[in-house]
Amino acid sequence: MHQTTASSARPSGRTLGLSLALVSAFAFGGSGTAAKPLIEAGLSPLHVVWLRVTGAAVALLPIAYRHRDAVLRRPGLLIGFGLLAVAGVQACYFAAISRIPVGVALLIEYLGPPLLIGYVKFVQRKPISRGAAIGAAVAVTGLACVVEVWNGLSFDALGVLFALGAACCQVGYFVLADAGRRGERPVDPLAVSAFGLLIGAIVLTVLTRPWEADWSPLGGNVVMNGHSLPAFIPAAWMVLVATVLAYLTGVVAVGHLSPPVAGVVANLEAVVATVLAWILLGEHLGLPQLAGGLLVLAGAFAAQASKPADATGAPDSAGAPDVAGAPDVAGAPDATGPAGTAGVAAEAREPVAAESGVSGRPSRTSRSG
Repeated sequence: MHQTTASSARPSGRTLGLSLALVSAFAFGGSGTAAKPLIEAGLSPLHVVWLRVTGAAVALLPIAYRHRDAVLRRPGLLIGFGLLAVAGVQACYFAAISRIPVGVALLIEYLGPPLLIGYVKFVQRKPISRGAAIGAAVAVTGLACVVEVWNGLSFDALGVLFALGAACCQVGYFVLADAGRRGERPVDPLAVSAFGLLIGAIVLTVLTRPWEADWSPLGGNVVMNGHSLPAFIPAAWMVLVATVLAYLTGVVAVGHLSPPVAGVVANLEAVVATVLAWILLGEHLGLPQLAGGLLVLAGAFAAQASKPADATGAPDSAGAPDVAGAPDVAGAPDATGPAGTAGVAAEAREPVAAESGVSGRPSRTSRSG
């Protein structure tokens, strides 16, 4: 009787996780579209990132205060999430695009899901479903088409190293989001997001020195696809939707889907960013990008539709999936509301896409900027 109840509950948890992951991907993907008009108005990309992360941290201060005991229970987890999933992705991505083409940097950063699968399989020594592995490979192939990587092939060892650093920080987003709900002292995913953004904001404040910036453009208007609108509108969207909502829903989604599957679904952020730039910024898509977007969608579907594998690689007959599949109902986070990059992560999963990328498309998506 108990097993039947658990079995019937699991699909709903996986459906919730997929829904939250999709919301997170769409929210993260809109960061570049919101950030680009602010940058064109005169704000530097780094200061836009600072505004994004700090604004989100301030918005989540009530949550941080409510869960202030998390600082004593899992300080290392919160610091790691802030350094890797928030500040790390941002810093590494911007350093990468200063040396290599934006499209190449973006593609390398989104090698995060395959790296995550390798981390889970070879470091954590947990089984990975075949669907998750195939989905990651298909999604990365699609991303290469989305960013038209062949238009900017060049090699700069340090630039590539920075881009790989952003990919590794993206792995940290998913691993730490999953670790927060495990162990003897689990932390509410809401607290992970709130304190992670707060710590990331502190680090970025030191790096960007926002007191030296000219913030006057925020009091005027910006132009989006030929239309003028108050600057606070895209700024508020970038903070509240592309960061707060994105990180909260992303962290919770990891708990329901597992890091590998959530990581593959997160690749949709690049597609969302490109499509929104097409609709809102007038940056048209070519046939390779449309085909690449379909491949990313196919990869995400293959990953989330796969069955979890047990330690021997076969489906878990006991009905309690491991980290590569849907989580055990008993191990799911106690918070069912939004909590997510992710990032974020992603922003730091990462990022506010700020500048123009290859072929005139935005350079940033999701957790990086």
